[in-house]
Amino acid sequence: MNVHISETTRVTPKHSDANYVSFDIFDTFVVRGCTTPDGVIAQAFQLSPVAARFPAAAASYVEHRRQAEARARKAAIRRDGRAEVGIAEIYAAFPFRLFGLRRDALPQLVAAELAAEHELCRCNPDILAQYRELRAAGARTGFISDSYWSVEQLGSLLRACCPDLQWDFLYSSSASGTGKAERLFEIYLAEQSADPRRAVHVGDNPNADIDGARRFDITALHVPQASARLASIFNRETPVGALLCQSPVGTLDGGARTLRRLVAARVPAQSPAFGLGVGVLGPAMQAFDAFIASRIGQIGNAGGELRVAFLGRDGFLSHRIRAQAGDTQARYLEISRRVSVMASAATLDPLTRLVGTISSLDAAAFSAITRHRSTKVAAFFARQPHGRSTGAELAKALPELIDARDIAAIAASLRAELMTYLRAQFPDLDRCTDLVLVDLGYSGSIQKSLRRVFDLEGIAARIHGLYLLSLDDDFAECDERDTFEGMISDLVVTPHVKRLLLRNVAVLEQLCCAPTGSVAGYRDGAVLHEAILHVDPQQAVAREVQAGVLAYAAEAGALAPKLGFAPAAPDRIAADVTAILGRLLLLPTDDELMLLGALQHDVNLGTTALTPLLDGALLAAREVTQSLPDACTAADPPMWLAGSFAALEPAQSYLYLLFGCNLLPSDLFGDVKCGQIDVVLQDRKGVASTVAVACYRNGFNEIRVRIPMSRGMAIRTIQVPVARLAPAGLITGPFLQSGPSINMAAGSGEIRLLDRCDAEQDGLAWHGPHYAATRDDAVLTIAIPTLTDAVAMLSIGVTPANGARVLALD
Repeated sequence: MNVHISETTRVTPKHSDANYVSFDIFDTFVVRGCTTPDGVIAQAFQLSPVAARFPAAAASYVEHRRQAEARARKAAIRRDGRAEVGIAEIYAAFPFRLFGLRRDALPQLVAAELAAEHELCRCNPDILAQYRELRAAGARTGFISDSYWSVEQLGSLLRACCPDLQWDFLYSSSASGTGKAERLFEIYLAEQSADPRRAVHVGDNPNADIDGARRFDITALHVPQASARLASIFNRETPVGALLCQSPVGTLDGGARTLRRLVAARVPAQSPAFGLGVGVLGPAMQAFDAFIASRIGQIGNAGGELRVAFLGRDGFLSHRIRAQAGDTQARYLEISRRVSVMASAATLDPLTRLVGTISSLDAAAFSAITRHRSTKVAAFFARQPHGRSTGAELAKALPELIDARDIAAIAASLRAELMTYLRAQFPDLDRCTDLVLVDLGYSGSIQKSLRRVFDLEGIAARIHGLYLLSLDDDFAECDERDTFEGMISDLVVTPHVKRLLLRNVAVLEQLCCAPTGSVAGYRDGAVLHEAILHVDPQQAVAREVQAGVLAYAAEAGALAPKLGFAPAAPDRIAADVTAILGRLLLLPTDDELMLLGALQHDVNLGTTALTPLLDGALLAAREVTQSLPDACTAADPPMWLAGSFAALEPAQSYLYLLFGCNLLPSDLFGDVKCGQIDVVLQDRKGVASTVAVACYRNGFNEIRVRIPMSRGMAIRTIQVPVARLAPAGLITGPFLQSGPSINMAAGSGEIRLLDRCDAEQDGLAWHGPHYAATRDDAVLTIAIPTLTDAVAMLSIGVTPANGARVLALD
């Protein structure tokens, strides 16, 4: 995921006989503080007279400016047989009247765009250093640019970027009437009387700079803008940011993407995981660190005794970034959610809320959470199927199972251990007036629990929560003395989008997490950890990613001041972080799936359960047993739902993204009834009956048949007339789900793949999962196992062969 300015892209001793070195200007010698060149036009709009009249017309202005350039070039080709034009010719084709302007406003628009270039352009520090070295060594240096700017305009721009810059030659394609891919290098060689064998050109464009120079025997050195992988990531981030963020995300990003590109070029490649840290997670986490530093400064400016703590385990990486930046005062505080909740439990209420969030647990897990054992609790779990209960059912039963006084006693003991640990980290805790807690997020359960602990212990300090992602409505009960803020708050994204991100956040947690087990408790001020559940390869991936993040943070911290871009507004920075993380979580690349797909998520909360992040097979089955919109709301597992969609097909993860943004029309991608067929049910006594069942078509032209049944029906086989659905096609399934009710069965994540039987005898020829009916009444026969639950649902998917469009079934 890295781009490298290696020795092959530098003018090195092997080029020592070169006495002419030319540089491309844009995206080589000069970089811009925007995501694409359109950012220059967007900034020109703000500086033009149009902005005052039509402040919301920026997008239209940019597109019309681009169209004007295309029209001007076409006109030049028709008129002169050349495509090169100057900036004035471009604006001559601009629709002045649309924007309330007269044609005599042309010089103002040109001046606005040149001023925008001056504001956004900076010298590339690495290329500038090479340039100075070459001039000091006696080489003749200068610039050759494909540009609609004149030589004088380019010169003014170069001196605005570097006032003391000197050059021996400067060529512009618009002034010369030809570009680098045509004759501009020929003109340069002739006018400078340069020997091409002793000339070197440095540029970013493979066609114009590299092939164009080599066609005239000039040595060409390539400085790519970004690797193909990083460019692909940028291309995905743009639509993700536009879809996820509430405010429009334009191209003016304060140079953030340019900084990412330059840092990636500086940092040597080590591994794919390291590259993920440098190219993706590093920029997001460094921006979060800047958010943390800013907010800590604001809180500190109010006066008082301020202390800062990064919460383990998910705040581990953020603490490492802050420490690397030179903050020696912040502490890494190891407090787990269950420890903080139990320590604050003066009543049953905190425990009830905690237990209610757990999908499933047994007696051992409950004991690990509460340190409580009783015959009532044991009897409750003994009555549950397989000795396990849902958290919701246990929460309802807790008042009858545990005496509140027992919980208060356990809480008091754990609270004393926690306070000893806190005072070991902050010896002057009692003098502290403001404690800042930093974490990935989400609902501030540790902050709220610690508030109750402090109140019980007589600690008056205010608690300030700083989070990467915050479930803002969950902070309604936050104590009025305290504050909380999420970088990606509900002012940046909608609550619906926030939940989309959090549904897939487990992959981020695994990459930011400390390499330890969860906190089980404390002894004499030291932390007691549970066993580390993750295998060594997963730990190695996290280590490499974190190393890449730290490398990015260090390099970006050194490079950003040299570039000197004006920082973007805080809401724009938050939107950029949303786009970066949203792209990783929701639109992962194939390389990222291969790297992260084997990771597992530890459920924690006193259990040793590990859940896979990806499960494409389960999701593929869900898309048969449910409609696509229903599959998009599936409960975990898999923990990384978007990644599981991407593992099936890249386009499916984009559909999931659209669903999460309320942009997936259910009548296009949901199940639409397209007819019915008669299926034959045969019970275990050999009695057959015919039942009509509905058929559905989804947005991919696939047919779904779902057949409900009850245990009392004692079904042995089901015959489905698939030839009536399609004479040839692909069968997905059959899948069987069961449960106490038909709705619970249909939504169950326990999906069993059944075998087909007697297929050849039923008029079907098979080639793997593909079939072809040999007669019109061909049927698929499915053997049904003995049901243990009250009801079950059998689901079959059929994809017609040859792309036959399904409109309706007779």
